[in-house]
Amino acid sequence: MTTTEPAGLPVAEAGQARADHDHAVHGYHEQRGEHLKRLRRIEGQIRGLQRMVDEDVYCIDILTQVSASTKALQSFALQLLEEHLRHCVADAAVKGGDEIEAKVEEATKAIARMMRT
Repeated sequence: MTTTEPAGLPVAEAGQARADHDHAVHGYHEQRGEHLKRLRRIEGQIRGLQRMVDEDVYCIDILTQVSASTKALQSFALQLLEEHLRHCVADAAVKGGDEIEAKVEEATKAIARMMRT
């Protein structure tokens, strides 16, 4: 079994990605505040799920909230992916060479991970 980072990358892959991109301006940078607000809202949904379980709420009601939380995370991931394509992949395309191939492969793997969830 592979241990994963919060981003869903295997630990070694996530560490490598961080090392390669620590000092870059990322595609989501301009919307960072909006993203954090959105993630805090999702975090609140998850806390609400914990409360529902603690309070013995009907299972179907909990599942409805799980679905809403899942959709919120998927929507966030899709927006982040779009920003990655518009910024990081487009920037690599301008630079050309092996970098574009690496960015396309990276994006393809991210899409594959999203599809498995």
